[in-house]
Parts: sequence; structure tokens; C-alpha cells
Amino acid sequence: MNVYEKIKQAIVTGLYKPGHRLTEESLTKDWEVSRTPIREALKQLEFDGLITPLKRGFSVRVFSKEDVRQVYDLRAMLESYAAGQASIHRTNGHLEKMKQANDSYEMALEKQGQEHVERIDAIVKANHVFHDAVFEASRNDHVRELISKVVVLPLIFRSFYWFDEKNLFYSLQNHHTILQAVETGDVERAKAAMTEHIFRGRDYVLHYYEGGGTDD
Repeated sequence: MNVYEKIKQAIVTGLYKPGHRLTEESLTKDWEVSRTPIREALKQLEFDGLITPLKRGFSVRVFSKEDVRQVYDLRAMLESYAAGQASIHRTNGHLEKMKQANDSYEMALEKQGQEHVERIDAIVKANHVFHDAVFEASRNDHVRELISKVVVLPLIFRSFYWFDEKNLFYSLQNHHTILQAVETGDVERAKAAMTEHIFRGRDYVLHYYEGGGTDD
């Protein structure tokens, strides 16, 4: 991984916690690289919305519980619409991509002896591929662009990280339900299944989230 990916992973996995101050000096020491790649990485991370600028340096973005509610509620509206449209416009190629993503998710689930963070990272990647296939199948680039702005990686990772085995499996079952609805052209079922899937993730993040907000 390049330094940008390493710092992003450190933020997503909680090594750099919300509110943690990041400076070029400290990061060059942490990752043993020069300031140039650190500077470029910080620009990209700020663009991604993962860090916020300070007078000197940056801090890892803090999400309040109200932020979490708003992010997931907006995701539910956008992604349920995308799922409904996908059930109308999907091709066999889109369906195959969804099926392969679910297979990858299931394979990651079976590797219970693997390091937990690595296992969850594999599940998150498979989850991303599945959802991206739904967005592609919706044939609406405007919806895809809007969704990309509200999918916050640290929150997504944490929702999976806090899931127990039962809920990791349940999330995969949600994917199968969404896939079946998209495959059969059941618009309302696809929308309802996606909404339930997003709200379940929201509820877990809200239950465990320990951000800097004062809303309990």
C-alpha cells in the first residue's frame, strides 16, 4: 500500500481515532517517508472527508450520533432508490458481479481463524463491490455520485467490526434478498430490502459509536 492507503486504513480501523491530530512531522515519523507523499496523502484524505484542517495540521474527522443518523438516513433513501432502479435496468453482467461479491463475502465469513481486522476488511471490500454493482445496475450516474459523497468509510467499517457472527451472516442474507429482488424485477421488494439493510448498519453504529458528539 502507498502512504495514502496506509493512513486511510489507520483512520478507518481506528488506529487514528476521531479527533486525533495529524501533522506532517508526526506522520513522516509514523510511516518513515518524506513529507512530499505525506502532503499529497493529506490532501486526498481531506478531499475524502476523513480529516479536517486545523491551524496547524489536521484532525481525524469526528462524527456525532446525529451525523451518523443523517448519513445513514440519506444512504437509505438513495440506495433504496438505486436498488429499485437496478431491478428494472440490470443486466446479466450486473447480476454476476453481485453474485461474485456475495461469494467473496461468504468466503471471508468462513475464515474465522483469520486476523479479525483482515477478515472484516475483506468483508467490507466484498460489501463495497456488491453495492457498487447495484449502483451500476441502476443506470443513474447522478445517484451514484450522490451516494459516493455520503458513504463514510470509517462508519461502514465500524458497523461490520461491531457485528457478531450472527449479524455478519444476517447482512449477507440481506444481500441475497436484494439480489433476488433485483434479479426478478421486484422493485418494491428491492427497495424495502435495501432500506432494512442500511438501517440495520445504522442501528449498530449508533449503539456502539463513541465519537465526539454529546448526543447520547
